[in-house]
Amino acid sequence: MSDSLEARFAAAMGTLLGPGFPDEIALAVSGGGDSMAMLTLAHNWTRAWGLHLRVVTVDHGFRPGAADEAAMVAEECALLGHDHTTLHWRWDGQGNKMDAARRGRLEAIDAWRGELRHVLMAHTRDDVAETFLMRLARGSGVEGLSAMAPLRHLPARQPGAEGMIVVRPCLDMGREELRHYLRTLKGQWVEDPSNEDPRYDRVRARRLLSTLKEAGIDTATLSATAQRMARAREALRRRALDVWQSIGRSDPLTGEILFDRDALAGIERDTQLRLLAAALQAVGSAEYRPRAAPLEALLDRLLAGGAGTLHGCEARAGRAWLRIYREYAAVADEVVAAAPGAVWDRRWRLAGKIPDGLEIRALGEAGWAQSAERPASAPPHAVARAAPALWKGDLLYACPAMCHGPAVDLRLTPLGQEDAGLAAALLSH
Repeated sequence: MSDSLEARFAAAMGTLLGPGFPDEIALAVSGGGDSMAMLTLAHNWTRAWGLHLRVVTVDHGFRPGAADEAAMVAEECALLGHDHTTLHWRWDGQGNKMDAARRGRLEAIDAWRGELRHVLMAHTRDDVAETFLMRLARGSGVEGLSAMAPLRHLPARQPGAEGMIVVRPCLDMGREELRHYLRTLKGQWVEDPSNEDPRYDRVRARRLLSTLKEAGIDTATLSATAQRMARAREALRRRALDVWQSIGRSDPLTGEILFDRDALAGIERDTQLRLLAAALQAVGSAEYRPRAAPLEALLDRLLAGGAGTLHGCEARAGRAWLRIYREYAAVADEVVAAAPGAVWDRRWRLAGKIPDGLEIRALGEAGWAQSAERPASAPPHAVARAAPALWKGDLLYACPAMCHGPAVDLRLTPLGQEDAGLAAALLSH
């Protein structure tokens, strides 16, 4: 079993990162069976290939034993000769606890990694199957039922930086075979008590899998189905991208996205939804797309000639175009000191020299009133209110969207730059 797993791990790493491997990679280890098994696999693989391995553990502070588990990982890394760091993240009590922990873990690791780009995470075939069942229960379609990608490119935290790449080389491995591998090698791991707590969706899905297995529906079957859904997802994304390039456009001064109304109406439903979801994600500077039910409801209103708000955006049907633009309420209170490199609303970046003492804020009603001499190309009032502007106290200094004031280099960042913003949202995993 150990030789088989090690060969499969090496093959997966070669497929995902080869043939030119990075000099250094990181590995996230919680202390559970999956990640401790991957620590051993990665140790043997990096030793054979001459790569430097850095290990990180995130202590969420949810349980009294978490610190001891991190110490156990550190001790194992010391025996193997690898650098280890323990990061601390604390939940603020807002939102879903498990989802917040997952996001917080990624953010903490992203901030820790420095220039190192690749971070290995021990997601398994069982994780794919459990996620499939959880999303099936929520009524997800192709997007939600697709298997997690073996490579996930995360957005860069700062303009010009390189984003973190999550690497999942164990997606074709089962949880039990990883534990068998550890038992064979006399390895140690810790079982998280929350893995038996039925209050969590994943625990309920895990228990359901044991029942479904009797009917011939096991983790391998569900994982294979999720992989097929991922292939279908890729084809549908490519179709949506082709349609976007023929019927859509974006405004680099306001960041809004527009679709030819009649052309969009003639497209199949799935592509309509994908385009609308990607537009909302790009305009709203959101990591994730909106949920299916409100998305479908908004699309119906737009196709009927109406309007609505969702995901921090407003959407409105005009005579010839459907417009998706930033909702003013979502940015009304966002204020950033104006300096070269400053980022506003996660997608507008200021470059070049400017006077001291300026701030980046939304144009708003006050700015609209101060930019009374508007060119014919000026955006509508509803769109303009959320456009970025430079202010000196209560005085509007400049607003590129309104052609007001001195010329300033205030542009969409690469992840939101014209077509690339929606294209990135369409193709993101």
